[in-house]
Amino acid sequence: MNPLKEKLAESLVIFDGAIGTEIYRRNFFINASFEQLSITNPDVILDIHNEYLKAGAEVLTTNTFNANARRLSHFGLADQTVAINRAGVELARRAADGRALVAGSVGPVGEPESPADTASRVELLIEQIGALSEADFIIFESLRTTIDLGGALEAMKSFRGRPYVLSFAIDPQSRCHGNSLDEFLKLLACYPGDAPTAIGLNCGGGPESTLIELEELVGKTNLPIIVQPNAGVPKGIDGRMIYMTSAEYFSTYAKRYASLGAAAIGGCCGITPAHIEELARTIKPLMRAEKRRIPTVEAVKEDLAEPVPLKERSALGAKLAAGEWIKLVEITPPRGFDLSKTIAGAQRCREAGIDAVNLPDGPRASARISPLVTAITLQRETGIETVLHCCCRDRSLIGLQAELLGCAGAGINNVLFITGDPPKLGDYPFSSGVFDVDSIGLVKIQARMNRGVDLGGQALNAVTRCVIGVGADPNAIDLEREYRRTCEKVEAGADFIITQPVFAEVSLFSFLDRIAHLNVPVIAGIWPLTSLRNAEFMRTEVPGVVVPDSIMERMAAAETREAQRETGIAIARESAAAVRDRVAGIQVSAPFGNVETALRVHA
Repeated sequence: MNPLKEKLAESLVIFDGAIGTEIYRRNFFINASFEQLSITNPDVILDIHNEYLKAGAEVLTTNTFNANARRLSHFGLADQTVAINRAGVELARRAADGRALVAGSVGPVGEPESPADTASRVELLIEQIGALSEADFIIFESLRTTIDLGGALEAMKSFRGRPYVLSFAIDPQSRCHGNSLDEFLKLLACYPGDAPTAIGLNCGGGPESTLIELEELVGKTNLPIIVQPNAGVPKGIDGRMIYMTSAEYFSTYAKRYASLGAAAIGGCCGITPAHIEELARTIKPLMRAEKRRIPTVEAVKEDLAEPVPLKERSALGAKLAAGEWIKLVEITPPRGFDLSKTIAGAQRCREAGIDAVNLPDGPRASARISPLVTAITLQRETGIETVLHCCCRDRSLIGLQAELLGCAGAGINNVLFITGDPPKLGDYPFSSGVFDVDSIGLVKIQARMNRGVDLGGQALNAVTRCVIGVGADPNAIDLEREYRRTCEKVEAGADFIITQPVFAEVSLFSFLDRIAHLNVPVIAGIWPLTSLRNAEFMRTEVPGVVVPDSIMERMAAAETREAQRETGIAIARESAAAVRDRVAGIQVSAPFGNVETALRVHA
């Protein structure tokens, strides 16, 4: 039995966070053995486990990190090694109560006492692992050296068939005190025993440095990867030392870990139940949607109609089919319900020859007037077509289909399908993301509707005429994943692609070369920077956007706000000119609703 292997195959798995940090917060000082508290203060440890379970953890780690005889001997507790480990498992098991797996934590034995210390180190590990027999699997945490790894592997020879995980602690700031990933993996490749169920990264130098190590690790192993960063160290910002790892910061990096292919995510030192709760609430549903497959419900053969030709679905579809240059402007629907400014902006776009206005759906999880209502109003009042975003975040499958049928009934025939950001990225962090499906699944649903059949195989009274758009990120952290998903979107039925804002044309061109065989029109996203602060925000806070140093330097060289705005427009125009021969058109965002800025880029 290997319940961890089964769970990792299902969806992203949420591990718990730090145990020692939580013990210290409860006023137990470092001159005591935290592991002994499983016997002397079991209610404290049980409470910590319960807090993590309540937060959404699916794996609870035992309070046994330093519970080997050598470490316990520092407190005169070596003779209690077995009892402490058994108590640690019993408390975690009691809290889990069948709702979570229990990981038996085994930390490093300590520094070698002599060159001949290998045998005694292995014996210490065997004693501890044997006492953790009731755990679902063993996790060797914070392996910093090949001596630690070799001891763990040698000890596991005495427990054939027992599931285990190896988790490496690699801090780029202190490489001299540990080994590299390559050295760990080389030793692991030579191990003749049972392979680990997964390998991981824990502790290290915080979320950012762990991301760098994960980028390296994913290309070197086929094993599932578990990522558990610590809270990192404070950063100096404007003369202040600020701890950056808030729950939101942590979950932002967790999304990047998941996008790189991490099979499980949790936390180490400094990561609390609040961090795990944010992770479980925001990232877990998002990744579950990606792994979920739309069920195949066969329609009655005579109910399947041929889709309306692309050129007949909308004016935008006609231009795409003819290979004509596409000009789009993105305008965010306003807060409140006054659409007068939005209508005026759309009217200016129509007068300037813009093909369609692109309308985001709750960008960065903010609450705004319905984009569908906005699209209907703009088309009715100005005559310009719209490209409506349809986001998977906020609606169930039933609600999404109702939205798409509403678009068809209202004549909104250009739709961009996106998975969407977790709610934590916006104004309503307490809101829950639905994510019944991701953008690939939603494209499949719309493609079926374009043939007159809904997801359940029920015939519609007519075919929908949707021009199906999807997004792509040429600067994605995991470009292989982005390429694969882009291919899946096109296979599902996408008619065109809009990219994230482009500042580094080289990345775009490389991505275009990779997807050239798809033969789908690509519209490049262009964002006119309005200020140096806007550039800094785009560079650090917007996933999928890379602002090169050269552009940051140009923005910084402009001394006034107006000069910076003009520089931003100039950069955007240069980007548009640089990509013109490689794409089907451009979409220019109207920063802060300033349509005139977008039109100057199109001019």
